[in-house]
Amino acid sequence: MSAPLRLFLLAGLAACAAASPALAQSRATVADARMDGDADRLYQDQNGAFYLRRGDRYVPYAGRVEFGRAVLDRQAAAAPAAVPAMSPPPAAQAQQSRQAALVQPEASGDPALSPIEAAKAKAVLRAPDNGPIDYARAYGPVEDDVFPVRAFDYKKMNPAYLRQEIAYHGPYEPGTIIVDPRAHQLTLVEEGGRARRYGVGVGKQGFSWSGTATVNSKQAWPDWYPPKEMIARSPKLASEVDKLQSGLGVSGGLRNPLGARAMYLWQGNKDTLFRIHGTLEPFSIGKSVSSGCIRMINQDAIDLFSRVNVGTKVVVLN
Repeated sequence: MSAPLRLFLLAGLAACAAASPALAQSRATVADARMDGDADRLYQDQNGAFYLRRGDRYVPYAGRVEFGRAVLDRQAAAAPAAVPAMSPPPAAQAQQSRQAALVQPEASGDPALSPIEAAKAKAVLRAPDNGPIDYARAYGPVEDDVFPVRAFDYKKMNPAYLRQEIAYHGPYEPGTIIVDPRAHQLTLVEEGGRARRYGVGVGKQGFSWSGTATVNSKQAWPDWYPPKEMIARSPKLASEVDKLQSGLGVSGGLRNPLGARAMYLWQGNKDTLFRIHGTLEPFSIGKSVSSGCIRMINQDAIDLFSRVNVGTKVVVLN
């Protein structure tokens, strides 16, 4: 990655696509598409991708679009086969049993998948490590993933921002993610009065947000699509993006600011444009430097990703 782009990302402009929830929601458009006797509605995110709602989750839609409107046919409207995510820990199964995990079509086992797509599908199903937290192992190199993740020098990090198992007796139910921007900590509530806590980086002044959202989808090594306004402000960034499936962006990989994992936060049927994701700058954890997204050390993002399902409630405190 070039030095100018690295500075640009560290400035907090690269992590997210929006400055505030209000702005984010105003950019997420909804397109209606109906057929005779068919009341299916398509939801469109900021990247132009369409989704069909199936109960409490959204599944990608790859049907036709004509004259700026989506055209539903009965074959395309059928939800693609989804592979369930790895079962949550036993303590969380009761609360999450009704939450089907949304996995992108590349996880369907299609033999025509590229090696990268097949590796991403396998990464989505990675089992969590439920043993005692050994920092040397927890933050060691991850060599069996889609891309190798370097070891993180946890000895240089404030211990308050390292992964911990803690007691929890708060008001939120097991399976809930709680983000405390002031403390720069994210907590996953578990059964039995316990929780798992991680350090995070959050939005800088003017880019912070609070409220309740839902994990609508999960992606391993996701592509990143900076908004057009961001690209326009940075000619150097314009030279770094490529034409991808959903627009101009950076392919998932070692130079992608979303890191090894991303969980996409929606409110109702709208993409908030905020994410919980890994980062290229692990030592920004514990600081307020992003454009509103919640960034984690890549090893922590992988761990959290393996413990939550689509439908998980996320509460960002004020």
